[in-house]
Amino acid sequence: MVQRVGFIGLGNIGQHLAASVVRAGIEVVIHDLDRGRASDLEERGAGWADSPREVAEAAQTVVTCLPSPHAVRAVMTGEHGVIAGMSPGSTWVEMSTNDRDEVRALAGLVGRQGGDCLEAPVTGGVHKAAKGEMTVLVGGPHEAYLKHLDLFNAVGNKVIYVGGLGDATVMKVITNMLAFIHLASAGEALMLAKRGGIDLGTAFEAIQASSGNSFVHETESQVILNGSYNIQFTLDLACKDLAFARDLGRDFGVPLVVGGLVEQVFERARLQYGGSAWSPMVVKLLEDAVGVDLRAPGFPEKLSEA
Repeated sequence: MVQRVGFIGLGNIGQHLAASVVRAGIEVVIHDLDRGRASDLEERGAGWADSPREVAEAAQTVVTCLPSPHAVRAVMTGEHGVIAGMSPGSTWVEMSTNDRDEVRALAGLVGRQGGDCLEAPVTGGVHKAAKGEMTVLVGGPHEAYLKHLDLFNAVGNKVIYVGGLGDATVMKVITNMLAFIHLASAGEALMLAKRGGIDLGTAFEAIQASSGNSFVHETESQVILNGSYNIQFTLDLACKDLAFARDLGRDFGVPLVVGGLVEQVFERARLQYGGSAWSPMVVKLLEDAVGVDLRAPGFPEKLSEA
């Protein structure tokens, strides 16, 4: 069982994952570029480290949950990076949505230090992360996976061992691509209902109870109908993940016709509204083009984290 976990990256998802590990009674050491994000966790008993290297020196298992491959490489390498502080027998657990080849390359560096690597990207959204109800997709050595099951069960209510190192990253990119396709399609479906004179609250309920339902409709359609678009996931992140899917399609010889079209739509939305805008604002492109807002009473500004 894991005795102490180092956690690097306390963003919208990471802070909740770290909090779930603390709640599970596992000792946690944390680090982030912004120490202000750590205050709540420190009050709950988490320790603070001044650098990624100090995290690795303090914990045998180090988790990263960061926004980009560049950010992951920055905390893993260099004089003050995680790898410099790792000892033989340590494990790096990558929970970011990363590039498969980059994960494998960094795992090679970890291996030279005598350490193991597991990839464990999570899916479900911020509201699920807050409840400890994420789905955790794990790739890497099976023995290391079994050793860290208590960690994965702390952050998720479903843990799926996908296979070797890189396989979980591929699976996570696939699920994200599907989510973005569903999001763009949900906007078009709601607009058809609106222009057809159907009450949008009724349309939401009918889709939810139909064969056309999806997790994305049940969640993100709600904040679209509210007008906040707020799922705490940005267009920058969506475009990054869709680019990963495009690259996998090229590498595997799979023509991603629908995925490619959706990537173009998301890129247009990022150009129009900025990369820091919430990803459901991709639907605002359609609202602006038609001149009709998709709004209905009774829908939340944010998905419940309670």
